[in-house]
This record gives sequence, C-alpha cells and structure tokens, in this order.
Amino acid sequence: MNDTQKLAALRIVLIVVGLIAVFAFWPLMVLWPSGWVWHSGHSDYPLMMVGIYATLGVFLLLASRDPLKHLSLIWFTVWSSVVHGAIMAVQSFGIGMDGASQYGHLLGDVPALLIVAVVLAFLTPRGEKAHLLPD
Repeated sequence: MNDTQKLAALRIVLIVVGLIAVFAFWPLMVLWPSGWVWHSGHSDYPLMMVGIYATLGVFLLLASRDPLKHLSLIWFTVWSSVVHGAIMAVQSFGIGMDGASQYGHLLGDVPALLIVAVVLAFLTPRGEKAHLLPD
C-alpha cells in the first residue's frame, strides 16, 4: 500500500470510526452491556462515555476531510485508545461493583479500542512524510 492509498484509506477509516463513535456506543451499551458497560444499575457513567466519544466522533468526521491538517487529533485518538484499552484490559480481570465478572470487556470494548488504535497508527503518515504528501 503506497502513501496515497494509505491516505485515502485513512479518510475512510476516520469516517467509519467517527460514525461508530457518534451513533454506535449507546446501542452497544444497551444490546451488549457485558462487553460495553462497566456499571450496572443507575450510573451516570454511560451517558458521560457516550458524550465524550460522540464528541470525538464528530471531530474525527471533520478530520476526515483533510487528515494531514489534523494529525494531532488522530494521534491523540491512537494513544488515548491504547491507554484506555490497556487500563480496561487490566480491570476486566477484576470483579465489578455488582460482583459480576468483567471478562466480557475482553471481547467487547477492549479489542475495539485497540483495533482502532492499530489501524489509525498504520495508516497515519509520520514525520516528514506527513508534510510531503499532497492534500
């Protein structure tokens, strides 16, 4: 895959990830709570996470228009996804506040975050390449 193809693929991935972040988190939390929700019962956590990721999703959609001008946002998404996924992976081996196992997250949100990070990192140009590519 050459640099031009990677840039085109990056635009598509930013759109897909942005749309998922805006529209899919709430349905995933409702349909598959053991893989996407960390608290049971009443909690303000799910709405907070939906709000944060929906906001990120909107900015990823905007970045898809010209990824080279939004590299810091893309790299923030990569590294925050790695950190968030790693913390959740460790926490998934514990027991939740309700006494339930958290292993479902190893099949749900943890791999989702790490896949997003790996794909974006692979497609995003680095260093001088980022400045030499045509828009």
